[in-house]
Formats: sequence, structure tokens, C-alpha cells
Amino acid sequence: MLWILLFFVAHWYLSLFSQTFFLHRYAAHRSFTMSKGWERFFYVFTWITQGSSYLSPRAYGIMHRIHHAFTDTEHDPHSPAYDKNLFAMMWRTKKIFQDILNDRTPVEDRFKKNIPEWRSFDRFASSGFSRLLWIAAYTALYVFLAPSLWWLILVPLHAVMGPLHGVIINWYAHKYGHVNFETDNTSKNLFRIDWLMFGEGYHNNHHVHPSRPNFASAPGEFDPCYPIIKGLHKLKVIRPVAAA
Repeated sequence: MLWILLFFVAHWYLSLFSQTFFLHRYAAHRSFTMSKGWERFFYVFTWITQGSSYLSPRAYGIMHRIHHAFTDTEHDPHSPAYDKNLFAMMWRTKKIFQDILNDRTPVEDRFKKNIPEWRSFDRFASSGFSRLLWIAAYTALYVFLAPSLWWLILVPLHAVMGPLHGVIINWYAHKYGHVNFETDNTSKNLFRIDWLMFGEGYHNNHHVHPSRPNFASAPGEFDPCYPIIKGLHKLKVIRPVAAA
């Protein structure tokens, strides 16, 4: 049972790291730069860690920029103000994301500037074959290692891990929590110390300072992703372009 719990926790945080570090802070906001080689490395790393819920960095980056430009309006890809419940929001977000991914909707040039792009890999990682392969792997792991088949109820959470992280922020962090900064939108901070969402829970801070690599702002706040960013900078993997 311990190994199963460790696997779930590892998948939760590794998937979350890929989303906040690579898709969010890099692809959407360019809080730092990296070489094309490292960019391709993190593409593959994101596919491995997000698995069946892989999100294209290109499509994610574009959609998230649209979210910041039109927060809490009818043009926001995900706003609790325009959906009856979180499932309706998730479905609408999925449709918009798929339309961007497959070039079925026009996108303003300002949202595409410096967006990472690896079309051939996105097609593979986003394919039904890839997603089903990952779900089969999760299922097999639980069948062979879990102490009972009841643990299979966790497989759906593994299958939608990326969107699950997104809806926690896009729904709950626009409805509940506290604010450090007064804004013209509903963004809120979910936690004082954000161990659960790896810094993503500081959503109010982020909407005020979107390009900062450190999402923590107030005394007592701690963004667990930021020390990793500083470490990768020291290792010359990335080059920050925004002040911390």
C-alpha cells in the first residue's frame, strides 16, 4: 500500500511541476528562457509526468494568455462567472483547448509570440493511442501492486491529472480564498503556504505579477517551485528574464 500511495503522490507533484514550471511559467509567461534542446527535454518530461492528461505547451500557453487578457469576461476560456458548475467549465475549457491545439479557431498574433512549438510531438503525445497506453499502464500497476482492486478508483484521477490541477485553480481560486492585492478580477490565493498546488494556489499574486517566477509575495508565503527554478538557473538550464 505504501508504494501505491507514493506513486500517487509522485504523479500528483511531478505532473503539477510540469504544468507550473514548463507550461505556465515558461510557455505562457516566459518568466525564463531555455535552449531549444532543454525545451525539447521538458516537452518529453511533461509527457512522462502528465501521462494520459498531457497538455500541449503551445495550446496551454495560448489559452492561458487569453485567460489573462479576458479574465472573468465572456471571452475567458475558464471562468466560474460564466459556467454553472466546474464540470461545465471543464467541458468548455476542453473544447477551447482542443480548438487551439488543432488550429480550428483563429488566434490573435499577440497570444502566439514566443510560444514553444513541437507539432509532431504534440500530435503523438495528445493522441488517443498515447493516452490509452498511459491509462493501461496505470491500471496494470494497480492490478499488480495494489493490495486490493478497490485502489483502482484512483486510476481515473491519474487519467485526468493535468485538467484536475487546472480546475482546482481555475474554479476554486476564483471563488474562495484571500487576496493580497485588489484587482479588477476574482483571482484569489487559496493557501498561506501552498504545498498542495506547488505555488499555483497563489493565484491573486500571479494575476498582479504574471511574469514573476516566484508566485509568493507576502511574508510567510512559500512557493515550492521557486527554489527549483533558482537551482535550474544555477545549473544554467534556464535564464530568468523577470525579477523575483
